[in-house]
Amino acid sequence: MTGYATAQCAVDAPDAAPEASRGAGSPVLGIELRAVNGRFLDLALRLPEELRAAEPALRERIGAAVRRGKVELRVWLEQRGDAGVRAPAVAELQKLLGAQEQVLAWLPRAQPLSVAEVLQLTQRTPPPVGEALAPLLALLDRVLADFNAARAREGERLATMLRERVAQLRALAEQAAPLVPQAVAQQRERFLQRFQEAVGALPVDAGALQERALVEAAAFAQRVDVAEELTRLQSHLTEIDHLLQRGGEVGKRLDFLIQELHREANTLGSKSSSLDLTRISVDMKVLIEQMREQVQNLE
Repeated sequence: MTGYATAQCAVDAPDAAPEASRGAGSPVLGIELRAVNGRFLDLALRLPEELRAAEPALRERIGAAVRRGKVELRVWLEQRGDAGVRAPAVAELQKLLGAQEQVLAWLPRAQPLSVAEVLQLTQRTPPPVGEALAPLLALLDRVLADFNAARAREGERLATMLRERVAQLRALAEQAAPLVPQAVAQQRERFLQRFQEAVGALPVDAGALQERALVEAAAFAQRVDVAEELTRLQSHLTEIDHLLQRGGEVGKRLDFLIQELHREANTLGSKSSSLDLTRISVDMKVLIEQMREQVQNLE
């Protein structure tokens, strides 16, 4: 199913609303999660290099919450423009001093770092991955909750559509049921007539011929009888109703049931000798194909 959610927070305040973290000096984490329809889970992550080590944890968290769809996660980490100048930490200054001494040892004519350059280098320093991982996962949980809520609303709309198609298929099956005995009887009489015409000139006993014709007519009528297919079709529709009512992860089960519905509708059309039954079979296959397209989107 399709879905979209996004959120952001300060690294040192992952549970705060975005408005609450404005003006803070902490870097800001942002997450955008979107998905389009797909039969299987296809997950793509776009992470900044400083958070690349968090990819396995992110994949595991998303995989536990989403089962199907082409999902894209985008994460960004930035320093707030209104955060002001952050005083460099002692460890940062020591690191820059050590780097500068190494450069000057090899390049004695190089200019020492200015205050502006030191501030510029320290302001863009991202937080360590270990410090950002917990806030990142907490923010992802918030985004996943909104994301799955949006998908649940879409899933309910799809379920409503499927229930409508199930009701239409039941109505078609009910239309077909009284036509089956009539079609079978017509085919039986037609078979008997043609059988008798074909062997009428042969020198055989009339009683034996009549008995043989009845046996063949009964076998032929059984082959063209679609009552069993209609019964199985009704059974599949009942199971679909049950799955939609139960909810949860029903996409793959519905996939299988839709295939079975299509099989029964095809058999109904291939066996049918009545124009009315053929029309009903075509109408059924149109509805089933509409269901198939939507079922592939359900999780």
